[in-house]
Amino acid sequence: MTALSEKLLQAWETHDGPIILTTVNSEGMPNAIYATCVSHFGNDKLVVADNYFNKTRANLLNHTKGSILFMTKEGKAYQIKGTMSYYTEGAIYDDMKGWNPEHHPGHAAAVLTVEEAYSGGEKLL
Repeated sequence: MTALSEKLLQAWETHDGPIILTTVNSEGMPNAIYATCVSHFGNDKLVVADNYFNKTRANLLNHTKGSILFMTKEGKAYQIKGTMSYYTEGAIYDDMKGWNPEHHPGHAAAVLTVEEAYSGGEKLL
C-alpha cells in the first residue's frame, strides 16, 4: 500500500470530467470505461461507484489489477495504478453511498489501492 502524496491528492481534487478506469480480465485482456462518480477514501484508495458495470464488474470479482487515468482542470494528466477490490458493504461502501448521486444505483464500490502513480512519463510513486 502506497499513500498518495499531498500533490497527488490535490490533483485528484481538481480532476476535470470523467476518469478512465481500466481493469483486466482473467485472460489478460484490458477493459477501459469512463466513470464520473468517483472519490477517494483515505490517502491510499480511489473509489469508483459501480452504477452500471458489466465487464468491469466481472474483472473486479477476479481481483484484477487496474488503473485510473484523469486530467486536472489545468490539463495535466495523471495515472494511478494498483490492485482493485470490490465492496458491497462496509465503511468504503457506506462512504460511496453518501456521495454517489441518489438517481444512480450504487451497486458497489470499486476500489483501487494505490501502488504507483505517474504524470506523463514521470513516476511520482
